[in-house]
Amino acid sequence: MAGLDKNTPIPQDITVHGATRVLEVSFSDGASFRIPFELMRIYSPSAEVQGHGPGQEVLQTGKREVTLTELAPIGNYAVQPSFSDGHDTGIFSWEYLYFLGSQQDQLWADYERRLGDAGVTRDAPMPEAAGPGCGHTH
Repeated sequence: MAGLDKNTPIPQDITVHGATRVLEVSFSDGASFRIPFELMRIYSPSAEVQGHGPGQEVLQTGKREVTLTELAPIGNYAVQPSFSDGHDTGIFSWEYLYFLGSQQDQLWADYERRLGDAGVTRDAPMPEAAGPGCGHTH
């Protein structure tokens, strides 16, 4: 991940709302977003979710009730959430959080389309993984 672009808005305030399962982020440009934990989890920037290249994304299901168990700062450019389902490898840059917040409607629509294409529902359990990590050696 390259450094932040000088025009990237930076968070002024980040609040975890556990009861409603949203991360509220207010940015330096005045924008403020309430990003559902589920959206963060299904669009995690980790290799486990995104794969190692285009077309290798892993469709995430059964994440509606996921919560944040921790939100660790990563330098001055990102946070690393730990989710209640054990996922903790995604590093969310300020730029990526802004993208998730500002594009929520489109991301939800894309997710619903991908679920339909796969013939699964949002609440379907995730298939059992074939082992730890991303399933192959480097």
